Amino acid sequence: MIHYPFPVPNSFQIEIFASHFAEIKSENDLNEDYIQQWEKPFTIIGGGSNCLFAGNYTGTLVQNSIRGIQVVSQTEDDLLIDVGAGENWHDWVMYSVQNNWGGIENLALIPGSVGASPMQNIGAYGVEVQDVIDSVRYFHIPSGTFKTINNIDCQFGYRMSIFKTELKDQVIITQVRFRLTRRNHQLHLEYGAIQEQLKQRNITNPTLKDIATVVVDIRESKLPNPQHIGNAGSFFKNPVIKFDEALRLKDQFPEVSIFPVDDHSQKVSAASLIEGCGWKGKIVGNTGTYKYHSLVLVNHGGATGAEIMRLASDIQQSVYSKYGIKIEAEVNFIGSTN
Repeated sequence: MIHYPFPVPNSFQIEIFASHFAEIKSENDLNEDYIQQWEKPFTIIGGGSNCLFAGNYTGTLVQNSIRGIQVVSQTEDDLLIDVGAGENWHDWVMYSVQNNWGGIENLALIPGSVGASPMQNIGAYGVEVQDVIDSVRYFHIPSGTFKTINNIDCQFGYRMSIFKTELKDQVIITQVRFRLTRRNHQLHLEYGAIQEQLKQRNITNPTLKDIATVVVDIRESKLPNPQHIGNAGSFFKNPVIKFDEALRLKDQFPEVSIFPVDDHSQKVSAASLIEGCGWKGKIVGNTGTYKYHSLVLVNHGGATGAEIMRLASDIQQSVYSKYGIKIEAEVNFIGSTN
């Protein structure tokens, strides 16, 4: 373990430091002696893509770097694959596409690590990772034991899982087991942007690679590259509201985008709410919202975590003031301001 200020990797490109640093390279590192060396508090990160540090972190930053991709079993139709939590998510998606393993091609270019995917139940373009997760293996810190939890017991919801509720701060995910298809892939082409891109390319019978390529191009056209502009992708969740509330909202604000969820609830586009409050492309000090996508908060250079948090709070307050709807942050806030 390193005991001097260590630069914290983060996609917001904020200059922050942790007073201690530790790395997990394999499950063998997760033993009582090693964990006892960690200066408390400690926080686990992968690539630092879905977190926002308010300031320097007084404690131990623990980076999960467990790698490895291993086929566990396979039939003619599908297969089970164990993937280390420290693997880069996009690299894993493209690896599966290259092997003609279907199920996660719509999730290409989502930043982060494999271990973060079940925590957030990441999703895009009609697919959520819960659709392909068989089980999750983790180290339970209080008991000092390894456990495996199946898909149902993960309690997946919209950008939610048991790892953000009941098991929050109690576990370190070490491995995710995926069930992907080897043939008869169920392609998700329902999103208009995907259909439009395929049509422009005269692709009528798309492959997994075609879909992944289209998704990458769409995301790159709408979202800033964190290497060029600091950001964490979509900052807020799309709120889910009751059906009668959605009718009221649509009647009063017809410009707001609303999508069906089930017979009782509707999903509201947080981006349309934020745009309706005049935030799209707005610059506030060193931060602001991205000019092409209001759901993305960015660091224009020199922003602090506290500054971005204040912007997020201002956006939340203005949306609630105009629409009476609370929007929640998808990004995880860590630490306190100095």
